[in-house]
Amino acid sequence: MVNTASAQQLTGLLPEHQRICYVCRDIKSVAEVSALLSIPLGATRILVADLAEAGLVAIHEPERENDGLQAHTSLIERVLNSLRKL
Repeated sequence: MVNTASAQQLTGLLPEHQRICYVCRDIKSVAEVSALLSIPLGATRILVADLAEAGLVAIHEPERENDGLQAHTSLIERVLNSLRKL
């Protein structure tokens, strides 16, 4: 997701919403925002949904290969290879 709000639009929002918009000046995942702001993932999802509904953040879907299973398998193989190198 990425912030699409102007500074004026952030006025009057909850502090958590403002912090999320500030962190999302560059594209971030919900998990990244949760970790950066030390907010539980479930709460972050709700806050982001509020912002998206208000049009203050744009949600970007990750690019996927034609076959979602192939992408999943590829990721697992990369993780296994990295673990073997340890």
